[in-house]
Amino acid sequence: MAGEADQNPHVAHAVLDDAGGFHVTDEPVDLSVYRWEDWVTFALFWVLSFVVFYQVFTRYILDDAAGWTEEIARYLLVAVVFIGGAMCVRKNNHIQVDFFYRLMPRWMQRTVSTAVDLLRFAFLAYATWLTYLLIERIGSQRMAIVDLPMGLVFGAMLFGFAMMAFRAILVAWRHWQQGYSVLERPETAIDDKGGIAGSEEPAK
Repeated sequence: MAGEADQNPHVAHAVLDDAGGFHVTDEPVDLSVYRWEDWVTFALFWVLSFVVFYQVFTRYILDDAAGWTEEIARYLLVAVVFIGGAMCVRKNNHIQVDFFYRLMPRWMQRTVSTAVDLLRFAFLAYATWLTYLLIERIGSQRMAIVDLPMGLVFGAMLFGFAMMAFRAILVAWRHWQQGYSVLERPETAIDDKGGIAGSEEPAK
């Protein structure tokens, strides 16, 4: 354990002293692994938390619930899910099945894995286009309670799908360059920072 910790600065140092005491040194905090969509999702999540807290406070403490909070919380959750989806695509955190790859020859693994990357990008790009058409169709429709355009909600969905498609093509290109994906080599899925080995691009 000590040798591994000495070679890898991201592994927590755990040492037993002469008296049997257990000493642990936490790994340094590294914010470089996060991208700007991560911070946007983080900010939206905290706004959502505040709105939900305010809803609970007005409902159970003041006994006069703020009607707008439920609608806004619902739409903020939509934004968190779709924009946060770009983060999951970048890290390959979405559910994937790799069992059948163990039964395939190497050339078939590479072919199917590449097809999966291309189909994922095609699906997300098509979803982006459909969302854009939906925004055009709803026009200036307003929310039910709050007098704001519904386009804001679908705009967050459009932005999320576009970012997911953008990240998907970057991941596909990275898999092509390195010659394999996590589907072919599941043991490379988790790196020492909790992300996906080979799926993080350099910080910009």
